[in-house]
Amino acid sequence: MNMNKQVMAAALMALGMAAASGTLSAGEEKMEMEKCSGIVKAGMNDCGANGHACAGQSKADNEAGEWIKVPKGTCEKITGGTVVEDKKG
Repeated sequence: MNMNKQVMAAALMALGMAAASGTLSAGEEKMEMEKCSGIVKAGMNDCGANGHACAGQSKADNEAGEWIKVPKGTCEKITGGTVVEDKKG
């Protein structure tokens, strides 16, 4: 992975983690998020998938079933990213 992709991935992960954990300032609006699979580094997934039940248990980089939350509209812009549809409603 080249340096630009590493920086982009790190920034997206940090933004996703901050938004998901509710650490945004009181005056800031929450950003709409979506699940994105196929772009997660090993051990950095957001939730259970692929036979495990907890976040942080993905075994390899870029596994198709592992996902993280990213700002809506971002996933399709990342090479290998696939939007995961929520099964709610």
